[in-house]
Amino acid sequence: MSTRYESVHSALLYPDAFRVDAPVVAVGREVWPRQPGVFIRVGPAHATEPAKQTEPAEESTFADPPPREPPKRELSAGQFGLVPRWVKSASDAKLRSTKLVNARSETVTTSTNFRDAWLAGQRCIVPMTAFMEDDWRSGKAVPTRIARVDGEPMGVAGLWESWTGAEGEVIVSYTLLTVNANSHALMSRYQQPGNEKRMLAILNEGAYDAWLGARPEKAKEFMRAYPANWLTANPMEKSRQSAVAARVVVA
Repeated sequence: MSTRYESVHSALLYPDAFRVDAPVVAVGREVWPRQPGVFIRVGPAHATEPAKQTEPAEESTFADPPPREPPKRELSAGQFGLVPRWVKSASDAKLRSTKLVNARSETVTTSTNFRDAWLAGQRCIVPMTAFMEDDWRSGKAVPTRIARVDGEPMGVAGLWESWTGAEGEVIVSYTLLTVNANSHALMSRYQQPGNEKRMLAILNEGAYDAWLGARPEKAKEFMRAYPANWLTANPMEKSRQSAVAARVVVA
């Protein structure tokens, strides 16, 4: 279970890697459950732009259809940890969201927590530089930073939701999708011994638009394990481990 990750801190990387504007408000270096983060979703449709009239082709039978315009991407702010729309109160939202930072891709269509967002096409991409997992092979948890080998940011598949309370309060939130990693050459080493191994559903850059624009019945085709040789894992420095431990105590 990936409960924290390292955000994309350089503003220049957002337009270069994800084709969106950088966040107006800087995101913290590490994002934890119920903390603010950012995600990329399909932006507003071009409803205000009038459709262009074109002359019909003389040989329309053989003419190729016009290329489909990729969905417009939009960077949105939200809370890490999804709040289902059926939650009754803000206090209940607070309790549930800490447990809903990950969504199993195999059960996302049947889970009461995530089904509505999936069927509504509320898919997103969560930009990050790395994510953290615990290495238990020594008998104790060793926080480990997992990133791309080339150092480039990664886009993780997710779902987003917008919850409105009885008094009009609004919580926009998101979760990270995961896939099975029992046979993954790298990710099978991490998390608690004896438990099923999971890993984040990292998307290939060329699939970003297809993932955002796919129909619900086709979207599961993107739920694949990222190649192990494209990732690198390094134990976190002791100073950062101490900061993490202190943060857990405070939380």
